[in-house]
Amino acid sequence: MRFLSVILLLASLAAGSPLAMAQSCDTHSGLPVPRFVSLKFESVNGRAGPSLGHPIAWEYVRAGLPMEVIAETADWRRVRDPGGEETWMHRRVLSGRRSVLIQTGAALRARPEADGVIEAQAEAGAIVWLERCRTGWCRVEAEGERGWVPANTLWGINDRERDPAAGPSASGPCPSTGSEDGPGLSD
Repeated sequence: MRFLSVILLLASLAAGSPLAMAQSCDTHSGLPVPRFVSLKFESVNGRAGPSLGHPIAWEYVRAGLPMEVIAETADWRRVRDPGGEETWMHRRVLSGRRSVLIQTGAALRARPEADGVIEAQAEAGAIVWLERCRTGWCRVEAEGERGWVPANTLWGINDRERDPAAGPSASGPCPSTGSEDGPGLSD
């Protein structure tokens, strides 16, 4: 009987049942993992483990850099940077405000269409603020310029934002709070 229960649980998780979606928010912050955040400060240390006692593995010197939270404790977040490196950061240095990294030069267009009027150009490596995504395009903003760019030119978005047909969003059923650490908290 126990074997059958395990099989049913695994089948429900694979099928994307409400049980599977609820587990995506079973975190200290109540936010889904994985999720994307950005660095709050110009200089942030990434540590080898989740405490100040662990050595600094990386020093990040770019405020707004998007990071992917892949695990968390009450105060620490294990993050992956755009280069694939993984470190631990204290939750206070992370912001729920979403940014993305332009991987290849991209035109910011007035509409989410390949022939839309070009409003501005973004160079490879530029960090821009993410406003929203739809049908393979994302609306971004940087230095007062706004426009739509193809989602496949960005690092810092989930599969659902890249392709709406990909399935459930990484944000799942969790409330969207705009804060890394949940509603009502500001660090």
